[in-house]
Amino acid sequence: MRLSPTRLSPTGPGPRSRVLHVSQPVEGGVARVVTDLVRAQLTAGADVTVACPPEGGLATAAELLGADVRHWHATRSPGPWLAQEVRSLRQVVREVRPDVVHAHSAKAGLAARLAVRGRVPTVFQPHAWSFEAVGGATGLFALNWERLGARWASRVVCVSEAERRTGQRSGIRGRWSVIPNGIDTRSFHPAPVDTVRAGIALLDGVDAAAPLVVCVGRLCRQKGQDVLLEAWREVDRRVPAARLVLVGDGPDAEALRSVAPPSVLFAGAVTDATPWYQAADLVVLPSRWEGMALAPLEAMACGRPVVITDVDGARESLPPGQGPRCLVPSERPDALAGAVAELLLDPLLRESLGHQGRRYVTTTHDVRRTAAAVADVYRDLIGSWPTGRDTGVDHTEYRESIHT
Repeated sequence: MRLSPTRLSPTGPGPRSRVLHVSQPVEGGVARVVTDLVRAQLTAGADVTVACPPEGGLATAAELLGADVRHWHATRSPGPWLAQEVRSLRQVVREVRPDVVHAHSAKAGLAARLAVRGRVPTVFQPHAWSFEAVGGATGLFALNWERLGARWASRVVCVSEAERRTGQRSGIRGRWSVIPNGIDTRSFHPAPVDTVRAGIALLDGVDAAAPLVVCVGRLCRQKGQDVLLEAWREVDRRVPAARLVLVGDGPDAEALRSVAPPSVLFAGAVTDATPWYQAADLVVLPSRWEGMALAPLEAMACGRPVVITDVDGARESLPPGQGPRCLVPSERPDALAGAVAELLLDPLLRESLGHQGRRYVTTTHDVRRTAAAVADVYRDLIGSWPTGRDTGVDHTEYRESIHT
């Protein structure tokens, strides 16, 4: 099944490098990461295939970019259906004959490594470790699988040093690369708050001067919106005019709505969160675990200050010196409330933090850096890769971003 690197032609005519991305998540941060990589790799001249469930936005986005999309029917959790998922993915690999397989998140990492078993160079990118999400027997199974499955990963790509350290401390032995998440700083950018708010229907009737806190993320236990609502009681008391908007949908939506006070608004799922970042005075993400969340990076690219919990990747997301004000312990509503209220009551500090964040993200977390670093991993594994024409990126500039 493995193809010789000599068949590759990075710049001239002839066979082109082939990459197969496998992803079970089709919405949210993982889907955005895959979409950004597909865009960069197609621009660089590679043949790109995406195997993912047909529902959701990833398949559509990849098709619009010009990628070959294979519908892979996969559920979020392992179960008796896993064998069929592995068989169907094995068939995709036979048909595509990729030079490298890039599996994103726990379920795709499980199925892809079982399907390929090291016969094709395989990159596994956990996007936060699955064993952190569950406890008991399920958590133990997830941990033991990651320890075993590492043998079938040519490279494990973590989005933060903290995520890598978590894996190593948990007994996962692999060949590591750390490539921080990046975002499109041309799409996420500052805009006048008043103008943006005027264009958001949900804010009709909300005082234009009201301090606005925004939380963008799937409504689920991982993202910690329940902790934010508990903290909001104290914020509501200290800053009565403030409003909180939860942007996103998910399994916890109904439960969150049932306990939310009138000062909390629900925007539901949106195709583009940029206006919400631009409309916010402060963006909050109270996650219980992450690898490196995209939402804080997107918010800072829009010039907005953030408050985030001290989980994997959080410290590496923030500009140096912002930790004491913008980083709080996970599952500590009292600390979260204090940090949010303090910033809402200090507009000059918010403005300063927002400017710092924008400068930091544009120089450190541009998606083109991420794509170039991933390309270097592929080049290391398969011997050659397109040179990145028309991307505006010098790949050699970013090789220091990879830590093996």
